[in-house]
Amino acid sequence: MTSSNTGRTAGTIEEITGILVRNCGLTADAAVAAPAASLEELGMDSLALLELQAVVADRYQVQIPDEVKHLTIRELAELVELQATTSETPGHTMNSVVIAAPVQLVWDMTNDMESWVDLFTEYAAVDVLERDGNTVRFRLTMLPDETGTVWSWISERVADPVKREVHARRVEPGPFEYMRIHWRYDELPEGTRMTWTQDFSMRPTAPVTDAQMTDRINANSKIQMSIIRDRIERVVRQRAAGVAEAGAGHE
Repeated sequence: MTSSNTGRTAGTIEEITGILVRNCGLTADAAVAAPAASLEELGMDSLALLELQAVVADRYQVQIPDEVKHLTIRELAELVELQATTSETPGHTMNSVVIAAPVQLVWDMTNDMESWVDLFTEYAAVDVLERDGNTVRFRLTMLPDETGTVWSWISERVADPVKREVHARRVEPGPFEYMRIHWRYDELPEGTRMTWTQDFSMRPTAPVTDAQMTDRINANSKIQMSIIRDRIERVVRQRAAGVAEAGAGHE
């Protein structure tokens, strides 16, 4: 038996598909032929996605994230349904840090998940459960919080080393309705800018609101990014010192 919520989502899928066809240049045949494809894979460029955001905001009175290109039509419909039925604005954070290190080194160190317990200060364990190409499913276990509670959940990360970005989501959302994370790496003259963007919504039964979790994530991201920056820059200095010593030995 189909629930009423499933019916609403199915209706929203049809509506979103109609918007993409009428306003964004998608062909109906393409949408039907590739239901699991992301909007980017369906050929939606930045202008088409801007139009999509505008139409969705006007019709549903909700804001969809800039990274919507990585969602399927179904995922977008579910997100619109979720935002349309919640009284709070979903959580959104974006934090960046500039690291005085080559982008490849930053990429390698921050995506070596088995070393996260040494790179971050909040994780007790990272257990890789499955690898499939650039997709990794893993369990994260936190160190005990201030109440002694140990949080643990399964997440999935998809890395794109060519574009230098990573998309992740919580498979076990816990207190979240959803949690999506985007990491981006930009090469700069002074090093690498690493940016973390998180879009989420808390369940009604969660112990904190979207606004409270936004504050927590912003505060913790700044702390962890500073720690990661310092640890990577220390590696850069150690490598430079090793090269200098090796060069001196051959004089």
